[in-house]
Amino acid sequence: MCWSEIFNIPYSDMEYTFLICCISICKCLILHIVKIQQPSMSPLDVVVMLKIIAYGDQSWLQKTMSEDLFISQSEISKSLVRSKFAGLIDSSGKKVKRLSLMEFIQYGIMYVFPQQPGAIVRGIPTAHSAPPLSITIQSTEHYVWPSGKGTVRGQSIVPLYPSVVDAIQKDNKLYEMLSLIDALRVGRAREKELAIKELHKCRIEQ
Repeated sequence: MCWSEIFNIPYSDMEYTFLICCISICKCLILHIVKIQQPSMSPLDVVVMLKIIAYGDQSWLQKTMSEDLFISQSEISKSLVRSKFAGLIDSSGKKVKRLSLMEFIQYGIMYVFPQQPGAIVRGIPTAHSAPPLSITIQSTEHYVWPSGKGTVRGQSIVPLYPSVVDAIQKDNKLYEMLSLIDALRVGRAREKELAIKELHKCRIEQ
């Protein structure tokens, strides 16, 4: 007995069903291949590129960065691959294309990695609540990264990557840049404008 008799479906319909199944499988395979060939950016990639900028002229290795960012070396390696694919790091994987990164931060990060203030928690100040914006903007509304190491209570902001709350403890420049980027992610128009000016002072684009 053939399959068409078992399911009481004409042979032509069986062929059509089989064709639809084949098409669906092909679509899944194509999407899988595209996903492999075109890695999507991760918030971690921004942190890694900012850390490279924070190093300045200091030489660094992936192992060093892994220790400084409290991230596995394999994650650092994959992040560099994604940033090279996006055209934000040169082929050596050592030099950030700063103008391109600044364009992405200024015009894209609020859409690609958006954030909304959450519940009131204890944590580490960020956005307008952290230097350098806190020097200019006086506000009783605080934004913080949730952390037991923090001493300020405010609305929670999820950082670009969880380990930054540890990484910034020994890198003030990284802390300032991440806080300014949070101002772009969650701030109002004036805060965003000031954040962009301060990011230019950090020489991200040079």
